[in-house]
Amino acid sequence: MPTVLITGAGRGLGRELARQYAADGWRVIGTVRKPVAELAESITLDVAQTAQARRLASQLASVPIDVLFCNAGVIGKRGNRFGSFDYADWEQVLRVNLLGAAAVIEALVENVAASERKTVCVMSSRLGSISETAGETLPYSTSKAALNLLAKGLAATLAPRGIVVVALSPGWVRTDMGGDSAPLTPQASVQGLRRVIAGLRPGHSGQFFSYDGSIIPW
Repeated sequence: MPTVLITGAGRGLGRELARQYAADGWRVIGTVRKPVAELAESITLDVAQTAQARRLASQLASVPIDVLFCNAGVIGKRGNRFGSFDYADWEQVLRVNLLGAAAVIEALVENVAASERKTVCVMSSRLGSISETAGETLPYSTSKAALNLLAKGLAATLAPRGIVVVALSPGWVRTDMGGDSAPLTPQASVQGLRRVIAGLRPGHSGQFFSYDGSIIPW
């Protein structure tokens, strides 16, 4: 039975990822800030508290993790734009979206290395593409651009251990973060993300994929 660990599994895409992987017979371990009844195995974790993330190594000692999916993220305060930046809010977005992922990966790299699939995914966004950004939602976009660089850098760092690291964009999805106008359902987005993950090979490490399998420019 392969194992997936999903951060931010209590809502939105994280919850749907957990549901679909469990339905396919995977062992699913989800991290949540508050307990969620649907998860058979959960760990209470606020990824913004990097000391908590570091403790995952002892909590999950000797548990091989085939897919580590750093999904936990926040969009931050709406309307946080140039001319009226809320820097405290921006710092929190970076702490969750970037530093939280880095801390979780660092804590669990040995678990990933001990697995068969050896895969690390970070939930990015097309808004984190420097090539495509129009300058909107800068606090969120900068956090995802930095997360992309983390994924690309770790892909090179962990290549000698056979670990594949990719950044993934779920598309514009109808969640609390994406809003009701988004064209994609969580079910469709996650089905696409899982297809991408299932097809990953060592040569894909360090790339940025959309949920539909297309490559997004950095």
